[in-house]
Amino acid sequence: MKDTPIPHIPVAIVGGGQAGLSVACQLKTKGIESVVFERHEKFHSWRVNRWDSFCLVTPNWQCRLPGFHYDKEFGGKDPDGFMLRAEITDYLDAFVATFEPNIYEHVNVTRIAHHPQGGYVVETSVGTWTCDQVVIATGGYDKPIEPAYAEALDPTIVQMHSVDYRNPSQLPDGDVLIVGTGQSGVQIMEDFIRAGRGVHLAVGPAPRSPRKYRGRDAIDWLHDAGHYKITIDTHPDPVKALTQTNHYMSGRDGGKEIDLRKWHVDHGVELYGSLANMAGHKLEFLPDLTRNLDDADRSYVGIRDQIDGYIARNGIDAPEEPPFVKVWEPSCERTELDLKETGITSVLWAIGFRPDYDWIEVDVFDARGKPKFNRGVTDVPGFHFIGLGWLNTWGSGRFLGIEEDSAHLAEQIDLQLQSAGTRAVA
Repeated sequence: MKDTPIPHIPVAIVGGGQAGLSVACQLKTKGIESVVFERHEKFHSWRVNRWDSFCLVTPNWQCRLPGFHYDKEFGGKDPDGFMLRAEITDYLDAFVATFEPNIYEHVNVTRIAHHPQGGYVVETSVGTWTCDQVVIATGGYDKPIEPAYAEALDPTIVQMHSVDYRNPSQLPDGDVLIVGTGQSGVQIMEDFIRAGRGVHLAVGPAPRSPRKYRGRDAIDWLHDAGHYKITIDTHPDPVKALTQTNHYMSGRDGGKEIDLRKWHVDHGVELYGSLANMAGHKLEFLPDLTRNLDDADRSYVGIRDQIDGYIARNGIDAPEEPPFVKVWEPSCERTELDLKETGITSVLWAIGFRPDYDWIEVDVFDARGKPKFNRGVTDVPGFHFIGLGWLNTWGSGRFLGIEEDSAHLAEQIDLQLQSAGTRAVA
């Protein structure tokens, strides 16, 4: 009895989010066959890994999937608004319906390695394929981050990571400590305040941004000024760009900026520095609250200054804004906290994620385990990445840049297939 031959595909795409499916769309336009492998269902992170009140932080007009822009092909009526979770998935599903990709859902890719005869072997939970080209589109949100000392916390204190959070009712009555002040942490903070819950916030080094400034959304000003066209190769501080946490602000209720000082004054949010340790029901914080608040404000004022400069250089008539004033400053740095004495019954981790590339047996990583590439194209022929922050510009890894990034990658794949003589037409 003859062995069943292993199926071959020109391009294997791992990850069925907007990045991987954008590449599939661009390849199909070029007549190149691809298969997308998704371990859950397409757009899983948008459907499942978001809380109930989640909405975009960037305005809807930045949703620019290949040939399917929010305010054009999708026909969106609120380009300056911020889509809710269900609206985002409606947009994504409508995009996929325009080209019907070849996607295997609920299939886990367990190994990718070089094939002895050239190309790659892709092992999955439902079988093995070979391919000429590989695109890794799994993003950087595989492993939720929780520090090792979290295991030393009193087990009566409920712990949850933001990936599992949906609404305040999941956590027991009492105050909550939210660890992390990126976009997730500050937006979840507002959820608990609206629910009438006491909130304590461990403030990290995340920067913040204005929302509306001088008559327009700050993102609109920055877009017009060419800020989002800066590439990582031309960025004045590429290390900072690659390592800095996203600026925090909100798209809720039409969009708002988040000043943690005001949330302390107006809503009683208790602020601490970076969390440093846990033991039983006692916590330790670094004495860096003042510095972290000041650094966030410095970023905020810097963006305002950048917009002011653009307005002045171009002679634009725009309303003036009063200068930024701190509404509150810490009188001391609180470095210790007793959860039971304070009435905190739960801890919510919002300190991010790590990627998982353990299943990739191809030499495309640096000594720290980070992928090495130029605009997603690695030095190993036929191996590529998409959907990562600053793949090329600020918009990489976001809706704004995925059309350009996926078009570039599809072009590189096409050239490599032609060069190798393996160009196949879908």
